Amino acid sequence: MPIEKYDANIKDEVRRSYVAKGPCQPRTHNFPKKKYGNQYRCFNPSWFDSFPLLEYSVEKDSVFCLWCYLFKPTTYGLQSGRDVFSKLGYNNWKNAISIFRDHEGNVTSIHNFAADKLELFKNPRQSVTQKFSQHSSEMEVAYRVRLMAVLDIMRFLLRQGLAFRGHDESSSSKNKGKFLELLYWYGARVDKIAKTLKANAPGNNQMTAPKIQKDLVHSCAEKVRSLIIEDIGNRIFSLMVDEARDISVKEQMVIVLRYVDSRGQVIERFLCVEHVTDTSSHTLKEAIDNLFEKYGLSLSRLRGQGYDGASNMRGEFNGLKSLILKDNPYARYVHCFAHQLQLVVVGLAKNIVNLVEASCKRKDALRQSQHENTVTRIEKGVISTGKGCNQETSLARPGDTCWGSHYYTILRLQMMWPAVMDVVGNVHDDGTNPDQQGVALGLIDRMERFEFVFILFLMKKVLGITNGLSQALQEKNQNIVNALDMVEGVKFKLQSLRDDGWDELLANVSKFCVENDIEMPNNMEERLLVRGRPRREKQGTTYLHYYRVEVFYSVLDMIMQDMNSHFLESTIELLSCISCLDPKQSFSRFDAVKLVRIAELYPEDFSELDRMALVDQLEMYIYDMGKNVDFSSLRSIGELAIKLVETEKHLRYPLVYRLIELALVLPVSTASVERVFSAMNINKTDLRNKMEEDFLTDCLVCYIEKYIFNKIDNEDILQYFQNMRTRRIQLAPLGHSSNKSGSSVGM
Repeated sequence: MPIEKYDANIKDEVRRSYVAKGPCQPRTHNFPKKKYGNQYRCFNPSWFDSFPLLEYSVEKDSVFCLWCYLFKPTTYGLQSGRDVFSKLGYNNWKNAISIFRDHEGNVTSIHNFAADKLELFKNPRQSVTQKFSQHSSEMEVAYRVRLMAVLDIMRFLLRQGLAFRGHDESSSSKNKGKFLELLYWYGARVDKIAKTLKANAPGNNQMTAPKIQKDLVHSCAEKVRSLIIEDIGNRIFSLMVDEARDISVKEQMVIVLRYVDSRGQVIERFLCVEHVTDTSSHTLKEAIDNLFEKYGLSLSRLRGQGYDGASNMRGEFNGLKSLILKDNPYARYVHCFAHQLQLVVVGLAKNIVNLVEASCKRKDALRQSQHENTVTRIEKGVISTGKGCNQETSLARPGDTCWGSHYYTILRLQMMWPAVMDVVGNVHDDGTNPDQQGVALGLIDRMERFEFVFILFLMKKVLGITNGLSQALQEKNQNIVNALDMVEGVKFKLQSLRDDGWDELLANVSKFCVENDIEMPNNMEERLLVRGRPRREKQGTTYLHYYRVEVFYSVLDMIMQDMNSHFLESTIELLSCISCLDPKQSFSRFDAVKLVRIAELYPEDFSELDRMALVDQLEMYIYDMGKNVDFSSLRSIGELAIKLVETEKHLRYPLVYRLIELALVLPVSTASVERVFSAMNINKTDLRNKMEEDFLTDCLVCYIEKYIFNKIDNEDILQYFQNMRTRRIQLAPLGHSSNKSGSSVGM
C-alpha cells in the first residue's frame, strides 16, 4: 500500500518499522528469466551490493527503492522515472544498471531528496535546513499570490502558442514582451497582486527570470504527461511517429500514442517532440526506446505502429517498422491511409497531362509547351499579381503534402474563371517582362480550349470523390474497419462514374464552354487527325472516342489501379478478421471462426485457456447483441466499444472487448502527427528559432493537449514546481484547490 494512504496518525510509525527492517532482498531466490530479442535475462542479486536500497518483489518480479517508497513526495510526478521505483516496480533487466544509476541521479535528484528526508526522520533535532527555511506566514502568502499570478499568465501564453520574452526586458523598455507586459497589466488591475510584484517583492524572488519561466512550463507539461501516462496505464496502445525539420532546420521526431480509454473511446495523445541527429531508423528506434523508459511505457504493450511510408520508416530490413517488430512481433504496422490517398491524388495530377498528350498529338498541339501543365502553372502562381491584400478569395496553392489541396485549387479556379482570365489577359497586355508576357499568352491559348475545360471538370469530379475520404481519414477516432469500408466506397463511386457518369460530365463541360465563349467541337462524331499514326489511319479517331475512351476511361482506370495498389492492407488476414466485429446491419459480418483467429494471432493477449473460453463467450455475445435494441443501430466499432462500456457489458464479455480494443488501437492515419508539425510552426517561428529542445516540447504539450492542461489544478503545478529544486521560500501544499486554470484571486 502506498505510504501516503496510511492514516496520518500512524504514518511515521509505519516508516519506522520499514526502516528498522531494511529492504527486502531475497538473494537466494530463483529469479525468473525474460526474453529480450534472442537473449534471456533476469534480476542479478549482485545488484543488491551495488544499490543497497533496492528491494525485490517476488510476486511482481520487480524492484523498488525503499527510500523513495517511504519519503518520495507525490508532487514530483513524472520526473526521474515517475512512480516506477516507489509504486509500480521496474523489471526491464536489459538496461537495469543504467536505469538504477539514473534513478539515483545527482545531489538534487528525487532519490537523494528522499535520502535526506530519511536522515531528518532519524535525527529530527539536527534539521538545520528546516529551521533556516521557515519564513513568516505573510511572506509565504505573498509568494503564493505572486507565483499564482505568474502561472496564470503563463497558462494563457501556452494555450495560445505565444512567445514569452521580449527583445528588451530592461526597466526602461517600453515593450518588455508578452509575459512581463501581461503580468504587470494584471497587477495594475488587481490590487492584491500588485502588492506582491516589482518593488513589493524581494529582489531575489521576483519569479520572472527565464529559468523560473522554463521550470513552470516544464511543471505544466509534466503534469499533462503524467495524466496521459496514467490514463494509458497498463492498456495496449499504438505508436505513431513522423519526423520533419523545424524552422531552425533541426530534425524533430514527433511521438503520438493511440489507445482506448476507460470509457471505450479511441484517444490519440501527443507525448513529445524529440530532436534526433539524423533520421535513420536505428537513431529513431534508440530515441523511442529512451522515451519509453523515461515515461515508464512498456514495449510489450505496443500493438500497432503507423508511419507515413518513408523509406527510413517502413523499409523491410532497416526500417523502424522492422526494428520494432524484432522486439515485439505483435506491433502490427499500418501504412497511413490518408498518406496513401494523397499519393494517389498527386500521382494522378502529375500523370494526367502526359496521358492526354500521349493519347492524341493533334496538329495544333505542336504549339503546346513542354513545361508543366497549365493548371499547375496557375496554381503555383507563375503569374504574379501582387500581395492580394484586398482580395475576397484567391487560388489555393496545392501541395503534395497538403491533403485535399488539389481539389480546392480546382474548385477556386472554376469559381473564379472570369477573374483569372482577366488577370492573365492584363499581364499579357500590360506586362513589361517579355518572358512573363509569353507565359500569359500560352496560358490564355491553352485555357480557352475545350480539352482544358474537359480535364478541369473531370479532375473536379474525381477529386470530389476522394476528398470526402481524405477528410474522414483525418478524424482522430477513425478505426481500421471504417477506413477500409470508406476505401471500398470510393472505389465503388469511381466505378459508377466510369459506367454512368459520361453524359452528365459532357453536359456540364459543354454548358461551361457556352457560358464562357470557349470553342468546342460542333459534332463529337467528327474525326480529328492524329500526328504519328500510319497513313491508312490518317482520318484519325472521333472526338467522342478520344475524350471518352482515351481520356475519361483512361483517367478513371488509372486512379482505380492506383487505389488498388496502394490499399493492399485490405488483403491482410488480420484486417479481414477484424471486420467481423463491425456492428452495422445487425452484426451481419460476424464470424466466430475469424474472431478466434484474431486471438490466435495475439498469443501475448490470449492464452490457450482464453482462446478456449472465447468460443463460448462469442456465442453468448452475439445472442445478447441480437436481442438488445441498444445495439441495433450502431454504425462502427468505436460506437460499439462505447456502448459496451456504458451498459457494463464489457465486464460480461471481457475477451470480446479485448478483441475490440485490439481493432481500435490500430492506427488509420498519421493526421494527429501532422497536426503537431502545424502546431510546431506556430510555436517555433522565425523570431523564436533558438528555442531549447526541452522548452519546445513542453510548450507543444501544453498547446496541443489543451483539454488536459485546462483540467489541471494550479496548486498541483505549483507543488511540482516547488519540488523540482530547493526554492528560497517553501510552500505548504493546500488540502484541495478548486482552482483549475484561472487565478486564485479574483479580478
